[in-house]
Amino acid sequence: MSGGHGHVDTSNKKIALLVAVLAASLAISEMGGKSSQTNALLSHAEASNLWNFFQAKTIRQTVLRTAADEAEATFKDNPQNIPAAMKAQSDRWRQTAQRYETEPETGEGRKELMVRAKAKEEHRDRSLAAYHMFEYASAAFQLAIVLAGAAALTSVVWLTVISCGLGVLGLGFTVVAFVAPNLIHLP
Repeated sequence: MSGGHGHVDTSNKKIALLVAVLAASLAISEMGGKSSQTNALLSHAEASNLWNFFQAKTIRQTVLRTAADEAEATFKDNPQNIPAAMKAQSDRWRQTAQRYETEPETGEGRKELMVRAKAKEEHRDRSLAAYHMFEYASAAFQLAIVLAGAAALTSVVWLTVISCGLGVLGLGFTVVAFVAPNLIHLP
């Protein structure tokens, strides 16, 4: 009761409701942040694995080409005297090396691996950007909750206004994180 006239002071109830909304928003933002962080780490590991596979294919390809070149170089001065079996082996090595360059049916050629690795890197970068937006949102929500609590204790109206403003800012960062995390680049 306020002033002894039988009126109920509802300002603290409104602030309590504001804190509840801010806390719920904070929970959503934190959940989104953790999910984005996990996705970024997973995509980073997957990209790294794909790049390792790409490098292994490159090494195998280089070894096969070098072996074919060496076999043919042995008979460079007299190419007609290269044994048929050595020529056939050299040709197989070159075919295998060429197959390592692109294998659309398996998606495991160097070209396909590069495309897949770059896609994982893009997903990682998007997830990291979302994670950062969620972190900014969480900070805004946490500050808003603190200021709302201070407003409830002190009855200072401008603390409530700033709390609401930070809540809106947090909501903005949360929406950006879900919809377009690369839209804003903050340090």
